[in-house]
Amino acid sequence: QVQLVESGEGQVQPGESLRLSCTDSGNIDGIWPLGWYRQTPGKEREMVASITSGGSPVYADFARGRFTISRDNDKNTVYLQMNNLKRRDTGVYVCWINANERVYWGQGTQVTVSS
Repeated sequence: QVQLVESGEGQVQPGESLRLSCTDSGNIDGIWPLGWYRQTPGKEREMVASITSGGSPVYADFARGRFTISRDNDKNTVYLQMNNLKRRDTGVYVCWINANERVYWGQGTQVTVSS
């Protein structure tokens, strides 16, 4: 059974940073694309960032320059470093992995940016 476990949930002030982690259970063989979506209040779910199996990142416009996605294949983990957070970044962040033509999702982790 595949499980994606996220961590790094937190509440920060505008301008501060937060790092999210997402680790898969290790039941997936191979190296696959990974990424993050988010659900913010009043908006539809949107892609935040993704990273290919080769380590190439892709960012949404709002994330480029502030967020960094990376992966550690030895730890089966993908990270999302978020800097200069803004109130509009508040939401639930969900990681995913696209493996063997199937997408698996994490449970989501809450990010709150407020003063």
